[in-house]
Amino acid sequence: MDYDSIPSSPISVVSTFSSPFEGSPKGNDSTRKPLSLWPGMYHSPVTKALWETRSKTFERLLDPPLDAPPPSELLTKTPSQSKMTILYNFSTDYILREQYRDPWNEVRIGKLLEDLDALAGTISVKHCSDVDSTTRPLYLVTASVDKMVLKKPISVDIDLKIVGAVVWVGRSSIEIQLEVTQPPTEITDGSESVALTANFIFVARDYKTGKAAPVNRLSPETEQEKMLYEASETRNKLRKRKFKEDRKEIENGEMNRFEALLAEGRIFCDMPALADRDSILLRNTRLENSLICQPQQRNIHGRIFGGFLMHRAFELALSTAYAFAGKMPSFLEVDHVDFLKPVDVGDFLRFKSCVLYTESENSDLPLINIEVVAHVTRPELRSSEVSNRFYFTFTVRPEAKAMNDGFRIRKVVPATEEEARTILARMEADSL
Repeated sequence: MDYDSIPSSPISVVSTFSSPFEGSPKGNDSTRKPLSLWPGMYHSPVTKALWETRSKTFERLLDPPLDAPPPSELLTKTPSQSKMTILYNFSTDYILREQYRDPWNEVRIGKLLEDLDALAGTISVKHCSDVDSTTRPLYLVTASVDKMVLKKPISVDIDLKIVGAVVWVGRSSIEIQLEVTQPPTEITDGSESVALTANFIFVARDYKTGKAAPVNRLSPETEQEKMLYEASETRNKLRKRKFKEDRKEIENGEMNRFEALLAEGRIFCDMPALADRDSILLRNTRLENSLICQPQQRNIHGRIFGGFLMHRAFELALSTAYAFAGKMPSFLEVDHVDFLKPVDVGDFLRFKSCVLYTESENSDLPLINIEVVAHVTRPELRSSEVSNRFYFTFTVRPEAKAMNDGFRIRKVVPATEEEARTILARMEADSL
């Protein structure tokens, strides 16, 4: 190599992003929005495309007129009015393929979770928007993600499509359903093209007061839309009932299982030499990582993008499953995600993971259930608050398991009452 050919003069680095808004003033134009009011520059190809698509609708959300009155009347919209579709042209765009490729030539699930959250957020704002520019817009945040099951591997060589729409609304909450589809291949032998279905719950807040705000009503038209609405209504009632009954169930109904779990854990703590070698204490499965949240990771409201948090939690959960099983894990489902508190730019965020429990009755498909808890830690105040809870299920990749016929998944046991309660509550939730 001719090292003399490398220039010694300074090499200029330029931004690869333009303003996220069409027709934004250039240079030092005084009418240009301050950079602090722009969404962060943490973009996947999908989030960047969404910003470009929704720029006109979203520009006033960057600097909402807080002195303006709230929306004066609620509109009635149909699911089709909020419907959006994203296309990944993996078969022809090799650069896009490389951005999403994992080591097994499949789509990186963590990046896909980011994209799902971004699309669901766009759909929720689309449903809540109105034509009156004199009112202040609503502040929409992700509240939770319901079970998200991977029905088949998602290849990174075949075009991918995500379709989503609002399927249900309450007074101040919105449920968005997203379907990830990919055409069948010769290998899949014409199997169902839906690879993954996800349901996101968003809640609306008044920008000025922070209190719950009513959202536009929903009027399903087709039989399919009515069926989805009824299913969502049932899920919502079940969520509310379960929230009220959780404590009572643990106190009254599960004492035998609770004591049995604790009894196993006490043997590990008190007589470790006599403990079951096919079991392991929950605390010995823990992993953790930390980060300072950066401005580039903020969303349109100036808070940390929920999809970024899901991505980071997924990567830690994957690593936890790998370290626990000793074999490369394969993602099966997101069991549930709770967004309990907002995460702000500059927050010290700690992700803590553990294996909650395992299921090995089916030796061909052993299950590893992972919990990841995100904590916003403030050393100056000596405080730490839980901001998010994520629950994932993994199995072991077939090719990895095939290399060891004697492979077995260990049972996880608690050492404390708190751990036992967490395990039982998660088992009960996953059984619903």
